[in-house]
Amino acid sequence: MAVTHLGGPARDGGHDAPLPTPGVTALPIWASVVPELAERMRPLAGTLVQDAVEAIQDAVPAYRQPLEGKFREVLVGSVQSAIMQCFEFIANPSAPRDDWLAMFRYAGRVEFGEGRTMDSLQTAVRVGARAVWRHVSKAGQELGIPADTLLTVAEAIFAYVDDMCVVAVAGYTEAQAQATGSYERRRRQLLKLILSDPPATSQSLVDLAAAADWPVPAEVAVVVLEYRADQHHLPVPSLGKDVLIDLESGDPCLVLPDPATQLAALEAELQGRLAAVGPTVPLTDAHRSQKLARQALSLVHRGVLPEVAVTHCDRNLSTLLMFADESLVSHVAQPIREAFADLTDKQRDRVAGTLRTWLHTRGDINETASRLAVHPQTVRYRMNQIEELLGDRLNDPEQRFLMEITMHAWRLPDEPEPEQQI
Repeated sequence: MAVTHLGGPARDGGHDAPLPTPGVTALPIWASVVPELAERMRPLAGTLVQDAVEAIQDAVPAYRQPLEGKFREVLVGSVQSAIMQCFEFIANPSAPRDDWLAMFRYAGRVEFGEGRTMDSLQTAVRVGARAVWRHVSKAGQELGIPADTLLTVAEAIFAYVDDMCVVAVAGYTEAQAQATGSYERRRRQLLKLILSDPPATSQSLVDLAAAADWPVPAEVAVVVLEYRADQHHLPVPSLGKDVLIDLESGDPCLVLPDPATQLAALEAELQGRLAAVGPTVPLTDAHRSQKLARQALSLVHRGVLPEVAVTHCDRNLSTLLMFADESLVSHVAQPIREAFADLTDKQRDRVAGTLRTWLHTRGDINETASRLAVHPQTVRYRMNQIEELLGDRLNDPEQRFLMEITMHAWRLPDEPEPEQQI
């Protein structure tokens, strides 16, 4: 199908490049469609908009986000504008199109600003058009519209789609050309693409990496930084040009293509910010590394993990595992918490610490006493007390395993501090 060429002035008289003139392909086709068809189809507008938006969000990963704010305004507004203008062209092939042109040019600029690709933009337009055509075809058959008329409508719709793509891509390209710091912008787009979930196609990633002068590694680690209100004024970490950096968003992070080398210099570049390092993973799993790093930093802020400059997920896997599903861990811990409920806080902490250490030492009384810095007889006394509280659960391997989970999630220090004998 032919694609329209460019021509005609910009609507606002500014310095933008000439707007594409839609209808070079579609206009003769609209003229052959009976105007009455528009009025018969217009009551379907609301359903068409809803279904087209749903189809786009289902088929194009870049659009799978909550319909709110500017994203909703542009996506829903563009779909609605396209459908209503389609009805206008059926009723009057020479209908004014300035508002339509401006809307889709603006949509293209927004897509660039939000970091989505031209491929995603054009795919969304075509997916939406297919959803609209399914409804129009079905409704046309139910209304008894002749098949040759419906075929003409189909041809007009898909020529119209070509026109929409030309206009939107023109807006997208303008935004690219006008953006300051295009190199840094491409690198931020690349970082966003790498961290997308589900992962981007390998070809789109390779293309953007080439444009950003970034060698594509087999594996990466993602470093999540704590957000600070003054982060825009802090020096950018000097970790080499191969490290992708986002210090502009509310979720600042780094992508390290060579973690073994680059992590050694990380702490000195943090300017006092806390950081969490996700595990090293294949590039397509970068979003998983980021997710674990976020979780680790959250646990640091909550006091579950100790506050250090750099928290390594690989060194805290058991804690991350425990807190991956806190409701389940809470359920596992409930029987022991209930058994210890009548103890004072001091007694509960002392008994829990003894049980945890006893479990870690596989029931070795002397080793438990040594770690707690108490007399072995004190450990025996406490274990008798624990046995009275827990019954025969101490003799059940499955229950002991669940107790270890509970004790780990109790947020006690890794090794209880030495305590005075009682």
